[in-house]
Amino acid sequence: MAIRHEGQIYRVMVAEYHGGQGKMGGVAHVRLKNLQTGTLWEHSFRSEIKLEDLEVEKQSMDFLYADGDQCYFMNPDTYEQVGIPVSVIGPQAPFLAPEMRVPVEFVEGQPVSVLFPDIIEMGVADTAPPVHAQQDSTWKTAKLDNGVEIMVPQFIKTGDVIRLDAENLKYLERAKSAGR
Repeated sequence: MAIRHEGQIYRVMVAEYHGGQGKMGGVAHVRLKNLQTGTLWEHSFRSEIKLEDLEVEKQSMDFLYADGDQCYFMNPDTYEQVGIPVSVIGPQAPFLAPEMRVPVEFVEGQPVSVLFPDIIEMGVADTAPPVHAQQDSTWKTAKLDNGVEIMVPQFIKTGDVIRLDAENLKYLERAKSAGR
């Protein structure tokens, strides 16, 4: 869902409505992402405030390449290309791979977000040797194939393929390989 407020276009990330009591009207607590700047904003709207609801159109697009602070995508049906700022894509931008097909959302003809799968599999390019200690609650730094560093459990080793929560970029589990 996207809205226009004070001339800016926002994507609604989270919304909770709290009904009022007596003469107090209800309030909607929302977390919004400014689609021009990529910044997050938390705000409370009274129930009598009218917001302009904007239509969000999704198109399946192929990632082509990244150049500086822009990522370029192509519509596979029309071959039309569009550039999207890395600031709009967010911290998931390094996880885009050439020819990766992802849904891209448009508001008023402008690309506003790239939707990633819930889980991303990546190889571990470099990490400290595995430690098989009694306690499995300790974590270490690992550099992934795309250069992003995350925290992983001690048993992960260089060359492992791991699964990540795409939204938070957090380790979930070691991926099952064909040889296991």
